[in-house]
Amino acid sequence: MTIPPRIDVRYRRPPATATPPGPLLRDAGFRRLFSAAAASTVGTQVSFVAVPLVAVIALDATPGQVGVLGVLKTIAFLLVGLPAGVWLDRMRRRGVMIAADLARAVLLASIPLAWWLDLLTLTQLYVVVLLTGVLTVFFDVAALSYLPTLVGRDRLVDANSKLVGLEAAAGVAGPSLAGVLVQVTAAPVALAVDAATFLWSAVLLRGIRRPEPPPVPADGRPLWRGVGEGVRFVLGHPLLRPIAVTGAATNLFSQVAVVALPLLVHHELGLPAGMLGLFFTSGGVGVFLGALTARRFGERFGVGPLLLVSGLLSTPAGFLVPLVDRGGWLWVAMLGWLTLTYRIGLDNVLLVSIRQRVTPDPMLNRMNATMRFLFTGVLAVGAAVAGVVGEVAGVRVALWVAAVGVAFTWLPVVLSPVRAVRGPSG
Repeated sequence: MTIPPRIDVRYRRPPATATPPGPLLRDAGFRRLFSAAAASTVGTQVSFVAVPLVAVIALDATPGQVGVLGVLKTIAFLLVGLPAGVWLDRMRRRGVMIAADLARAVLLASIPLAWWLDLLTLTQLYVVVLLTGVLTVFFDVAALSYLPTLVGRDRLVDANSKLVGLEAAAGVAGPSLAGVLVQVTAAPVALAVDAATFLWSAVLLRGIRRPEPPPVPADGRPLWRGVGEGVRFVLGHPLLRPIAVTGAATNLFSQVAVVALPLLVHHELGLPAGMLGLFFTSGGVGVFLGALTARRFGERFGVGPLLLVSGLLSTPAGFLVPLVDRGGWLWVAMLGWLTLTYRIGLDNVLLVSIRQRVTPDPMLNRMNATMRFLFTGVLAVGAAVAGVVGEVAGVRVALWVAAVGVAFTWLPVVLSPVRAVRGPSG
């Protein structure tokens, strides 16, 4: 397709959709999508805890082998993240989501079955994690592209606020629930619960009746050309480019913090693991509160001004996080982390909604695929930065790099036309 050289950055009210007015959770289609997201998100939290424990407890895996599992969880975004957008142009998005859920259910169910038959191997676990990651790429890109069709572009902030809030809430409560489940049953059996949640998600998605645009027929062009169009569209768009930079920078520096904090809190300060868990839980609370208030504040102050004010107010918090130490400084640092993640929660709702709103439907898959590729790809870079800085200058210096970096990641969006975006926001 031909991409126009200039795209108007102002919001314009889209044409009327079939989405009925009223609260989103009264809409049967969104209610099913929200329930499916709740089911699969809880299951994903179970897997996050259970998969490494399967490797360690059931298969006596070494730390290096467990590390390979961590790489396989995200490498799919780098391997198929960009072409996934082009392939999805030729498929119905809801159908892809259902198929991905069913396939993930089968893959995960194979682990407890093999364990019960005494046939489970580390190779099978590697294959399941890798293939599940590939399916997650397709599901996530399809879901982001399907949401504007389901709820209408005027209600994207409301929809994203609910979905991001749900994910943040699961991030707070999910690991504890997963830990109890693994302790009461066994790590492989816990993965059967995850398989069941994906199956239930597929059933819920199957019941959505909202029509979607037909897929684009294959035109015989090389795959790389479609991928290139998506990348150029994102990097050439006056709103999407700064959003991509801010999202990638936030993920990069957040990953540095995620790697550095356990080393500093547990190894150097000698604090119990529970305090580290509490620190990360405060981050989940911050994201949840940001998502919860994004729509209301966006409507009251305007999206662009809200991003500017939240950035200015949260920046000093970045200088509190590296002060983490024993006693009261732990709580000071935790408050700083909660403040930073509150802004991240706002960004997750508002910037995703802008992305979905300004992208024409034929480009949604490739835009979302490009964004996910960038945002996930920098995680490996962040882990490497944390390791290098920690080795050369010390773990606390790595945490300073992370926290100060996160504190200023709002600058690319507010120094761009995004700052002029006011609404409608919900």
